[in-house]
Amino acid sequence: MTLAMTGEARAQAATGPVKVGFMLPYTGTYASLGNMIEAGFKLYVQEQGGKLGGREIQYFKVDDESEPAKATDNVNKLIKRDQVDVLVGTVHSGVALGMAKAAKESNTLLIIPNAGADAITGPLCSPNIVRSSFSNWQPGYSTGVVVAQKGHKRAMTITWNYAAGSETVKGFTEAFEKGGGKVVKDLNLPFPNVEFQALLTEIAAQKPDAVFAFFAGGGAVKFVKDYAAAGLNKTIPLYGSGFLTDGTLEAQGAAAQGLQTTLHYADNLDTPRNNAFRKSFALAYKANADVYAVQGYDAAQILAAGLNAVKGDLSKREALTTAMHKTTVDSPRGKFTLSAAGNPVQDMYLREAKGPNNEFKSIAVKALADPARGCKL
Repeated sequence: MTLAMTGEARAQAATGPVKVGFMLPYTGTYASLGNMIEAGFKLYVQEQGGKLGGREIQYFKVDDESEPAKATDNVNKLIKRDQVDVLVGTVHSGVALGMAKAAKESNTLLIIPNAGADAITGPLCSPNIVRSSFSNWQPGYSTGVVVAQKGHKRAMTITWNYAAGSETVKGFTEAFEKGGGKVVKDLNLPFPNVEFQALLTEIAAQKPDAVFAFFAGGGAVKFVKDYAAAGLNKTIPLYGSGFLTDGTLEAQGAAAQGLQTTLHYADNLDTPRNNAFRKSFALAYKANADVYAVQGYDAAQILAAGLNAVKGDLSKREALTTAMHKTTVDSPRGKFTLSAAGNPVQDMYLREAKGPNNEFKSIAVKALADPARGCKL
């Protein structure tokens, strides 16, 4: 009986559906981001006829509520209860850290389609963990390069007091100060607090040459509107990691126009790959794709590279994870590779908010690789 079960399990590893577990925010500040990631992932699978590596895909979903305290319980619903083959998630860096620890302990494949926590491709790096998005350091660093090049000497930073914010700010500070600038003050407030007034008053009093902000989702909408309402956008240029204006421009309205940010994607990248992707996404979902949709789409591409290499046989784990790490992803953002630590090595773009789009201005930094500090593979 045991032998028969083992044989059956082996057959299942090569023929049954591949179980993909989405652990994403479906409620709260980041709900729209979670939905876009899922939509992008499913679009790529649909384009392949509903199969990857010859295998049907079966989906399981858990709302992580962007709540780090619930991360372990939530991820175990997918790992232990649903026995998924692959985890896909998440947005919030604090939750992703919990997911990465659980994936490492259980040796479950994990593809991270957003959360940039530096530790995931740093001290927590593992062959079974890859990222289709960015490390928090990357957009911070590339914005620091741009702001220094523009000749600004004194900057202030503002963000939520959590991993994504502090790590993005560190990246900005590293590049800005390397370029001859000085960060005179770091401001922060608890996540997801949006009471910015006292901090905006402090910015007005300090009069820096520039402000660098990291916010996303609903918080980004309110911050950009409050910054403009305080009149600061007239005297102190505001810059941000791209999440300040990604998926939020419509809600920000006039307050966001002209804002410059850096990110690994720009809405109007005029390439055949991006144009085809945006058309396909719009037809499928009656919505415009954004960076989150791209990251979900590319998470599926990375999984496909692994499954194609082993012809869908999940038992060939080493060959599968090696293929995922070695792939060149033909992304709507432009082709990218993965570092040894599993993080994208990618062009970072300077974009400007114009109408409903974050328009491409220039390449801020070519093929930027995260330093993966603390990664030992």
